[in-house]
Amino acid sequence: MCRNIRPLNNFEPPATPDEVSAAALQYVRKVSGTTKPSQANQAVFDRAVAEIAHITQHLLEDLVTTAPKKDREIEAQKAKERAALRYAT
Repeated sequence: MCRNIRPLNNFEPPATPDEVSAAALQYVRKVSGTTKPSQANQAVFDRAVAEIAHITQHLLEDLVTTAPKKDREIEAQKAKERAALRYAT
């Protein structure tokens, strides 16, 4: 999985449309193998991002869980701690 795509489910506050679009963009970049499509492929690329973002938003709205909501700030701090350990010299 692409490291830039972050879990978006079960957070308080919920994922924003910008976060969903960013995840969709990263997915399309990974699958297509390009970060900047050619002019000939730009419309197809943009349409794929929009469609995947739309479906992802529906997925996030429809998922059901009994787990408590995760706090964004706590999860961000955990990620920083993991990165510090991973990249420590």
